[in-house]
Amino acid sequence: MRDSLRVIVFLLLAVVLSATAAAADQPVYREPNEYPILDEITARREAIVAERDSLMALKRAQQAAEAQLREDAEMSLRVDWSGIEIPDGPGAFRINTPHLPPTPQFYTGTCWAFCSTSFLESEVIRMTGQRIKLSEMWTVYWEYVEKVRRFVQEYGESVVEEGGQSGGTIQCYAKYGAVPKSAYAGVLFEDERHDHHVMLDELHAWLDLIEDEGIWDEARAIAGARLILDAHMGPPPEAVEWQGRTLTPIQFRDEILKLKMDDYVSVVSRMDRPFEEFGLLDVVDNWRRSETYLNLPLDTFSKIIKQALRKGYTVDIGGDNSEPGLDGMMDAAVIPEWDIPARHIDQGSREYRIVSGLTTDDHGVHIVGYTRLGDREWYLIKDSNRSSRLGYHKGYYFFDADYVRLKMLSFMVHKDMVEGYLPR
Repeated sequence: MRDSLRVIVFLLLAVVLSATAAAADQPVYREPNEYPILDEITARREAIVAERDSLMALKRAQQAAEAQLREDAEMSLRVDWSGIEIPDGPGAFRINTPHLPPTPQFYTGTCWAFCSTSFLESEVIRMTGQRIKLSEMWTVYWEYVEKVRRFVQEYGESVVEEGGQSGGTIQCYAKYGAVPKSAYAGVLFEDERHDHHVMLDELHAWLDLIEDEGIWDEARAIAGARLILDAHMGPPPEAVEWQGRTLTPIQFRDEILKLKMDDYVSVVSRMDRPFEEFGLLDVVDNWRRSETYLNLPLDTFSKIIKQALRKGYTVDIGGDNSEPGLDGMMDAAVIPEWDIPARHIDQGSREYRIVSGLTTDDHGVHIVGYTRLGDREWYLIKDSNRSSRLGYHKGYYFFDADYVRLKMLSFMVHKDMVEGYLPR
Protein backbone atom coordinates (compact mmCIF):
# COMPACT_ATOMS: atom_id res chain seq x y z
CA MET A 1 0.00 0.00 0.00
CA ARG A 2 2.83 2.32 0.95
CA ASP A 3 4.53 1.73 -2.40
CA SER A 4 1.29 2.47 -4.22
CA LEU A 5 0.96 5.78 -2.41
CA ARG A 6 4.49 6.69 -3.39
CA VAL A 7 3.71 6.05 -7.02
CA ILE A 8 0.56 8.17 -6.81
CA VAL A 9 2.42 11.02 -5.11
CA PHE A 10 5.17 10.85 -7.72
CA LEU A 11 2.67 10.98 -10.52
CA LEU A 12 0.85 13.92 -8.99
CA LEU A 13 4.15 15.74 -8.50
CA ALA A 14 5.06 15.11 -12.12
CA VAL A 15 1.74 16.55 -13.29
CA VAL A 16 2.20 19.68 -11.15
CA LEU A 17 5.77 20.20 -12.36
CA SER A 18 4.68 19.69 -15.94
CA ALA A 19 1.90 22.29 -15.63
CA THR A 20 4.32 24.77 -14.04
CA ALA A 21 6.83 24.29 -16.85
CA ALA A 22 4.11 24.85 -19.47
CA ALA A 23 3.04 28.10 -17.78
CA ALA A 24 6.62 29.41 -17.64
CA ASP A 25 7.00 28.93 -21.44
CA GLN A 26 4.30 31.52 -22.27
CA PRO A 27 5.32 34.91 -24.00
CA VAL A 28 5.53 38.01 -21.76
CA TYR A 29 6.41 41.76 -22.13
CA ARG A 30 9.31 43.28 -20.25
CA GLU A 31 11.54 46.33 -20.34
CA PRO A 32 14.19 46.27 -23.11
CA ASN A 33 17.71 45.45 -22.18
CA GLU A 34 19.97 48.37 -21.35
CA TYR A 35 23.52 48.77 -22.60
CA PRO A 36 25.05 51.65 -20.66
CA ILE A 37 28.40 51.39 -22.41
CA LEU A 38 26.85 51.57 -25.89
CA ASP A 39 24.71 54.53 -24.74
CA GLU A 40 27.86 56.33 -23.63
CA ILE A 41 29.49 55.66 -27.00
CA THR A 42 26.37 56.94 -28.82
CA ALA A 43 26.34 60.12 -26.73
CA ARG A 44 30.03 60.69 -27.47
CA ARG A 45 29.43 60.21 -31.21
CA GLU A 46 26.48 62.65 -31.20
CA ALA A 47 28.55 65.24 -29.35
CA ILE A 48 31.34 64.93 -31.92
CA VAL A 49 28.87 65.29 -34.81
CA ALA A 50 27.16 68.28 -33.17
CA GLU A 51 30.51 70.02 -32.64
CA ARG A 52 31.52 69.30 -36.26
CA ASP A 53 28.21 70.60 -37.61
CA SER A 54 28.51 73.73 -35.48
CA LEU A 55 32.03 74.43 -36.74
CA MET A 56 30.95 73.74 -40.31
CA ALA A 57 27.99 76.12 -39.97
CA LEU A 58 30.31 78.84 -38.68
CA LYS A 59 32.72 78.24 -41.57
CA ARG A 60 29.89 78.28 -44.16
CA ALA A 61 28.64 81.57 -42.73
CA GLN A 62 32.17 83.00 -42.93
CA GLN A 63 32.57 81.76 -46.50
CA ALA A 64 29.20 83.24 -47.52
CA ALA A 65 30.12 86.59 -46.01
CA GLU A 66 33.46 86.57 -47.85
CA ALA A 67 31.73 85.67 -51.11
CA GLN A 68 29.29 88.54 -50.62
CA LEU A 69 32.17 90.94 -49.99
CA ARG A 70 33.87 89.77 -53.20
CA GLU A 71 30.61 90.17 -55.13
CA ASP A 72 30.06 93.65 -53.68
CA ALA A 73 33.60 94.64 -54.66
CA GLU A 74 33.40 93.08 -58.12
CA MET A 75 33.96 95.47 -61.02
CA SER A 76 32.97 95.18 -64.68
CA LEU A 77 35.38 96.03 -67.48
CA ARG A 78 33.81 99.04 -69.20
CA VAL A 79 34.63 101.86 -71.56
CA ASP A 80 35.74 105.25 -70.21
CA TRP A 81 32.99 107.40 -71.69
CA SER A 82 34.47 110.72 -70.63
CA GLY A 83 36.05 111.30 -74.05
CA ILE A 84 33.17 109.99 -76.21
CA GLU A 85 30.45 112.28 -77.50
CA ILE A 86 27.09 110.47 -77.33
CA PRO A 87 23.79 111.62 -78.89
CA ASP A 88 21.68 113.55 -76.38
CA GLY A 89 18.67 111.29 -76.95
CA PRO A 90 16.39 109.78 -79.58
CA GLY A 91 15.43 113.28 -80.66
CA ALA A 92 19.02 113.99 -81.67
CA PHE A 93 18.88 111.49 -84.53
CA ARG A 94 18.62 113.16 -87.91
CA ILE A 95 16.77 110.12 -89.29
CA ASN A 96 14.18 108.82 -86.84
CA THR A 97 11.75 106.49 -88.60
CA PRO A 98 8.19 106.06 -87.25
CA HIS A 99 7.91 103.43 -84.53
CA LEU A 100 5.85 102.66 -81.45
CA PRO A 101 7.25 103.17 -77.92
CA PRO A 102 9.63 100.47 -76.60
CA THR A 103 8.01 97.47 -74.92
CA PRO A 104 9.88 95.53 -72.16
CA GLN A 105 10.22 91.77 -72.42
CA PHE A 106 10.51 91.48 -68.61
CA TYR A 107 11.60 88.02 -67.38
CA THR A 108 11.61 86.20 -70.71
CA GLY A 109 14.23 85.26 -73.28
CA THR A 110 11.99 86.20 -76.19
CA CYS A 111 13.78 89.32 -77.46
CA TRP A 112 13.43 87.96 -81.02
CA ALA A 113 9.63 88.31 -80.77
CA PHE A 114 9.81 91.84 -79.38
CA CYS A 115 12.23 93.21 -81.97
CA SER A 116 10.50 91.53 -84.92
CA THR A 117 7.07 92.63 -83.70
CA SER A 118 8.37 96.18 -83.36
CA PHE A 119 9.81 95.92 -86.88
CA LEU A 120 6.46 94.80 -88.31
CA GLU A 121 4.64 97.56 -86.43
CA SER A 122 6.89 100.05 -88.21
CA GLU A 123 6.21 98.31 -91.51
CA VAL A 124 2.47 98.77 -90.93
CA ILE A 125 3.03 102.47 -90.18
CA ARG A 126 5.17 102.86 -93.30
CA MET A 127 2.69 101.12 -95.60
CA THR A 128 -0.68 102.10 -94.13
CA GLY A 129 -0.08 104.95 -91.68
CA GLN A 130 -1.75 102.94 -88.87
CA ARG A 131 -0.09 102.78 -85.46
CA ILE A 132 -1.24 99.36 -84.22
CA LYS A 133 0.35 97.72 -81.18
CA LEU A 134 0.77 94.05 -82.09
CA SER A 135 0.94 91.10 -79.71
CA GLU A 136 4.42 89.70 -79.12
CA MET A 137 3.03 86.82 -77.08
CA TRP A 138 0.79 85.67 -79.94
CA THR A 139 3.98 84.83 -81.83
CA VAL A 140 5.69 83.36 -78.75
CA TYR A 141 2.72 81.04 -78.14
CA TRP A 142 2.65 79.65 -81.67
CA GLU A 143 6.42 79.46 -81.87
CA TYR A 144 6.40 77.17 -78.83
CA VAL A 145 3.79 75.01 -80.56
CA GLU A 146 6.05 74.76 -83.61
CA LYS A 147 9.10 74.01 -81.45
CA VAL A 148 7.25 71.11 -79.82
CA ARG A 149 6.11 69.89 -83.24
CA ARG A 150 9.70 69.79 -84.48
CA PHE A 151 10.88 68.20 -81.20
CA VAL A 152 8.58 65.26 -81.91
CA GLN A 153 9.45 65.11 -85.60
CA GLU A 154 13.16 64.99 -84.71
CA TYR A 155 12.65 62.50 -81.87
CA GLY A 156 13.98 64.88 -79.25
CA GLU A 157 16.87 66.28 -81.29
CA SER A 158 15.50 69.83 -81.57
CA VAL A 159 15.75 72.69 -79.10
CA VAL A 160 12.74 73.90 -77.13
CA GLU A 161 13.99 76.99 -75.34
CA GLU A 162 13.04 80.66 -75.15
CA GLY A 163 15.38 81.85 -77.89
CA GLY A 164 14.53 82.17 -81.56
CA GLN A 165 15.11 84.16 -84.71
CA SER A 166 13.09 87.04 -86.13
CA GLY A 167 12.33 84.90 -89.15
CA GLY A 168 10.23 82.78 -86.80
CA THR A 169 7.80 85.66 -86.43
CA ILE A 170 7.49 85.83 -90.21
CA GLN A 171 6.74 82.09 -90.37
CA CYS A 172 4.22 82.29 -87.51
CA TYR A 173 2.43 85.21 -89.18
CA ALA A 174 2.41 83.28 -92.45
CA LYS A 175 0.78 80.24 -90.80
CA TYR A 176 -1.34 81.69 -88.00
CA GLY A 177 -1.87 85.35 -88.90
CA ALA A 178 -1.51 88.22 -86.44
CA VAL A 179 -3.49 89.91 -83.67
CA PRO A 180 -3.23 93.22 -81.82
CA LYS A 181 -2.00 93.22 -78.25
CA SER A 182 -5.45 94.35 -77.13
CA ALA A 183 -6.76 90.96 -78.30
CA TYR A 184 -3.99 88.88 -76.71
CA ALA A 185 -1.62 90.18 -74.04
CA GLY A 186 -0.37 86.65 -73.35
CA VAL A 187 0.13 87.29 -69.63
CA LEU A 188 -2.14 86.40 -66.69
CA PHE A 189 -0.34 88.36 -63.96
CA GLU A 190 -2.25 91.49 -62.91
CA ASP A 191 0.84 93.67 -63.36
CA GLU A 192 1.23 92.30 -66.95
CA ARG A 193 4.92 91.56 -66.38
CA HIS A 194 5.95 88.44 -68.23
CA ASP A 195 7.79 85.64 -66.41
CA HIS A 196 8.16 82.37 -68.33
CA HIS A 197 10.43 80.44 -65.96
CA VAL A 198 7.80 78.14 -64.43
CA MET A 199 6.08 77.67 -67.79
CA LEU A 200 9.33 76.60 -69.41
CA ASP A 201 10.10 74.21 -66.54
CA GLU A 202 6.70 72.55 -67.06
CA LEU A 203 7.22 72.35 -70.83
CA HIS A 204 10.61 70.70 -70.29
CA ALA A 205 9.05 68.22 -67.86
CA TRP A 206 6.39 67.35 -70.43
CA LEU A 207 9.01 66.89 -73.16
CA ASP A 208 11.14 64.75 -70.83
CA LEU A 209 8.13 62.49 -70.29
CA ILE A 210 7.56 62.27 -74.05
CA GLU A 211 11.17 61.27 -74.58
CA ASP A 212 11.41 58.89 -71.61
CA GLU A 213 8.20 57.07 -72.49
CA GLY A 214 8.59 57.25 -76.27
CA ILE A 215 5.33 59.17 -76.79
CA TRP A 216 6.25 60.38 -80.28
CA ASP A 217 2.71 61.34 -81.16
CA GLU A 218 2.64 64.87 -82.58
CA ALA A 219 -0.99 65.64 -81.79
CA ARG A 220 -0.73 64.44 -78.18
CA ALA A 221 2.56 66.24 -77.63
CA ILE A 222 1.19 69.53 -78.91
CA ALA A 223 -2.08 69.13 -76.98
CA GLY A 224 -0.14 68.66 -73.74
CA ALA A 225 2.12 71.61 -74.49
CA ARG A 226 -0.86 73.83 -75.23
CA LEU A 227 -2.43 72.98 -71.87
CA ILE A 228 0.72 74.35 -70.25
CA LEU A 229 0.85 77.42 -72.48
CA ASP A 230 -2.84 78.14 -71.89
CA ALA A 231 -2.40 77.88 -68.12
CA HIS A 232 0.42 80.46 -68.10
CA MET A 233 -0.33 82.72 -71.08
CA GLY A 234 -4.01 82.20 -71.70
CA PRO A 235 -5.46 80.59 -74.84
CA PRO A 236 -4.94 82.63 -78.02
CA PRO A 237 -8.06 84.09 -79.67
CA GLU A 238 -9.63 82.55 -82.74
CA ALA A 239 -11.07 85.90 -83.87
CA VAL A 240 -10.35 89.62 -83.47
CA GLU A 241 -12.87 92.42 -82.98
CA TRP A 242 -11.59 95.39 -84.95
CA GLN A 243 -13.48 98.57 -85.77
CA GLY A 244 -16.84 96.84 -85.71
CA ARG A 245 -15.69 93.77 -87.63
CA THR A 246 -14.97 90.23 -86.53
CA LEU A 247 -11.84 88.99 -88.27
CA THR A 248 -9.75 85.85 -88.17
CA PRO A 249 -6.05 86.45 -87.42
CA ILE A 250 -5.30 85.72 -91.10
CA GLN A 251 -7.83 88.35 -92.18
CA PHE A 252 -6.42 90.83 -89.68
CA ARG A 253 -2.92 90.30 -91.11
CA ASP A 254 -4.06 90.67 -94.73
CA GLU A 255 -6.89 93.20 -94.60
CA ILE A 256 -5.84 95.48 -91.74
CA LEU A 257 -2.05 95.19 -91.48
CA LYS A 258 -1.52 94.65 -95.24
CA LEU A 259 1.54 92.52 -94.50
CA LYS A 260 2.93 90.09 -97.08
CA MET A 261 5.21 87.66 -95.37
CA ASP A 262 7.21 86.82 -98.51
CA ASP A 263 8.43 90.44 -98.60
CA TYR A 264 11.07 90.02 -95.88
CA VAL A 265 14.65 88.84 -96.23
CA SER A 266 17.27 87.96 -93.60
CA VAL A 267 20.90 88.85 -94.30
CA VAL A 268 24.26 87.68 -92.91
CA SER A 269 27.90 88.42 -93.76
CA ARG A 270 30.16 85.37 -93.59
CA MET A 271 33.35 84.22 -95.32
CA ASP A 272 32.62 80.48 -95.18
CA ARG A 273 30.19 80.48 -98.14
CA PRO A 274 29.71 82.37 -101.43
CA PHE A 275 28.25 85.85 -101.38
CA GLU A 276 24.82 86.59 -102.86
CA GLU A 277 23.58 83.10 -102.04
CA PHE A 278 21.19 81.87 -99.37
CA GLY A 279 22.47 79.63 -96.59
CA LEU A 280 22.24 78.53 -92.97
CA LEU A 281 22.74 80.77 -89.95
CA ASP A 282 24.27 78.12 -87.74
CA VAL A 283 23.22 79.24 -84.27
CA VAL A 284 21.18 77.44 -81.60
CA ASP A 285 18.29 79.89 -81.87
CA ASN A 286 17.84 79.01 -85.54
CA TRP A 287 16.14 75.86 -84.31
CA ARG A 288 14.32 75.37 -87.63
CA ARG A 289 17.76 75.12 -89.27
CA SER A 290 16.51 77.61 -91.83
CA GLU A 291 18.78 78.17 -94.84
CA THR A 292 17.10 81.40 -95.96
CA TYR A 293 19.86 83.85 -94.94
CA LEU A 294 21.26 85.91 -97.81
CA ASN A 295 25.06 86.19 -97.51
CA LEU A 296 26.53 89.58 -98.49
CA PRO A 297 29.95 91.25 -98.11
CA LEU A 298 30.35 93.35 -94.97
CA ASP A 299 30.46 96.65 -96.84
CA THR A 300 27.19 95.78 -98.58
CA PHE A 301 25.72 94.48 -95.31
CA SER A 302 26.47 97.85 -93.67
CA LYS A 303 25.39 99.95 -96.66
CA ILE A 304 21.96 98.33 -96.85
CA ILE A 305 21.21 99.17 -93.21
CA LYS A 306 22.03 102.83 -93.71
CA GLN A 307 20.20 103.07 -97.04
CA ALA A 308 17.10 101.44 -95.59
CA LEU A 309 16.86 104.05 -92.84
CA ARG A 310 17.41 106.89 -95.30
CA LYS A 311 14.51 105.60 -97.39
CA GLY A 312 12.13 105.35 -94.45
CA TYR A 313 12.51 101.62 -93.73
CA THR A 314 13.63 100.11 -90.43
CA VAL A 315 15.87 97.11 -89.74
CA ASP A 316 15.47 94.17 -87.36
CA ILE A 317 18.97 93.11 -86.28
CA GLY A 318 20.53 90.55 -83.96
CA GLY A 319 23.93 89.71 -82.55
CA ASP A 320 26.18 90.14 -79.53
CA ASN A 321 25.23 92.37 -76.58
CA SER A 322 27.79 91.07 -74.06
CA GLU A 323 30.66 93.42 -74.94
CA PRO A 324 32.35 95.80 -72.47
CA GLY A 325 31.62 98.57 -74.98
CA LEU A 326 27.86 98.14 -74.52
CA ASP A 327 26.74 100.04 -71.45
CA GLY A 328 23.12 100.38 -70.39
CA MET A 329 23.99 103.11 -67.90
CA MET A 330 25.18 105.24 -70.85
CA ASP A 331 22.50 104.06 -73.34
CA ALA A 332 25.33 103.43 -75.80
CA ALA A 333 27.55 100.81 -77.46
CA VAL A 334 30.96 101.34 -79.07
CA ILE A 335 34.00 99.26 -80.02
CA PRO A 336 36.85 100.73 -77.92
CA GLU A 337 40.27 101.24 -79.49
CA TRP A 338 41.82 98.97 -76.85
CA ASP A 339 39.64 96.15 -78.22
CA ILE A 340 40.27 96.73 -81.94
CA PRO A 341 40.99 100.03 -83.72
CA ALA A 342 38.22 101.15 -86.07
CA ARG A 343 40.51 100.91 -89.10
CA HIS A 344 40.93 97.18 -88.48
CA ILE A 345 37.22 96.36 -88.37
CA ASP A 346 36.70 94.48 -91.62
CA GLN A 347 35.41 91.18 -93.00
CA GLY A 348 38.31 89.24 -91.51
CA SER A 349 38.17 90.64 -87.98
CA ARG A 350 34.42 90.15 -87.98
CA GLU A 351 34.77 86.53 -89.16
CA TYR A 352 37.47 85.79 -86.58
CA ARG A 353 35.17 86.83 -83.75
CA ILE A 354 32.34 84.67 -85.07
CA VAL A 355 34.33 81.46 -85.51
CA SER A 356 36.25 81.93 -82.24
CA GLY A 357 33.03 82.41 -80.28
CA LEU A 358 33.84 86.00 -79.29
CA THR A 359 30.73 87.10 -81.19
CA THR A 360 27.64 85.17 -80.19
CA ASP A 361 23.94 85.24 -80.98
CA ASP A 362 22.70 86.92 -77.80
CA HIS A 363 20.01 89.43 -78.55
CA GLY A 364 17.67 90.99 -81.09
CA VAL A 365 16.91 94.72 -81.41
CA HIS A 366 15.22 97.12 -83.83
CA ILE A 367 17.13 99.89 -85.65
CA VAL A 368 14.88 102.92 -86.08
CA GLY A 369 17.22 105.87 -86.64
CA TYR A 370 20.58 107.19 -87.83
CA THR A 371 22.77 110.24 -87.30
CA ARG A 372 26.36 111.40 -87.51
CA LEU A 373 28.03 113.06 -84.56
CA GLY A 374 31.64 114.16 -84.95
CA ASP A 375 33.60 111.32 -86.49
CA ARG A 376 31.09 108.63 -85.45
CA GLU A 377 27.96 107.29 -87.09
CA TRP A 378 25.22 106.25 -84.67
CA TYR A 379 22.14 104.05 -84.98
CA LEU A 380 19.10 104.56 -82.79
CA ILE A 381 18.18 101.18 -81.31
CA LYS A 382 14.80 100.29 -79.88
CA ASP A 383 15.37 97.54 -77.30
CA SER A 384 13.19 95.33 -75.07
CA ASN A 385 16.00 94.17 -72.77
CA ARG A 386 16.31 95.19 -69.12
CA SER A 387 19.75 96.81 -69.65
CA SER A 388 18.16 99.38 -71.97
CA ARG A 389 16.23 100.70 -68.98
CA LEU A 390 19.25 101.48 -66.82
CA GLY A 391 20.06 104.84 -68.40
CA TYR A 392 18.21 108.04 -69.20
CA HIS A 393 16.39 106.95 -72.36
CA LYS A 394 14.29 103.95 -71.33
CA GLY A 395 14.11 101.28 -74.03
CA TYR A 396 16.69 102.90 -76.32
CA TYR A 397 20.36 102.38 -77.12
CA PHE A 398 22.72 104.32 -79.38
CA PHE A 399 24.94 101.90 -81.32
CA ASP A 400 28.10 103.13 -83.00
CA ALA A 401 28.10 101.93 -86.64
CA ASP A 402 31.36 100.05 -85.96
CA TYR A 403 29.60 98.04 -83.26
CA VAL A 404 27.02 96.96 -85.82
CA ARG A 405 29.69 96.09 -88.40
CA LEU A 406 31.71 93.99 -85.99
CA LYS A 407 29.20 92.42 -83.62
CA MET A 408 25.80 92.07 -85.31
CA LEU A 409 25.31 88.66 -86.96
CA SER A 410 22.19 89.13 -89.08
CA PHE A 411 19.40 91.54 -89.95
CA MET A 412 15.95 91.38 -91.51
CA VAL A 413 14.63 94.01 -93.91
CA HIS A 414 12.01 94.50 -96.60
CA LYS A 415 13.07 92.86 -99.84
CA ASP A 416 13.02 96.25 -101.62
CA MET A 417 16.34 96.99 -99.88
CA VAL A 418 18.13 93.87 -101.20
CA GLU A 419 16.49 93.53 -104.62
CA GLY A 420 19.76 93.90 -106.53
CA TYR A 421 21.58 91.31 -104.42
CA LEU A 422 19.14 88.40 -104.58
CA PRO A 423 20.28 85.27 -106.47
CA ARG A 424 19.10 85.23 -110.11
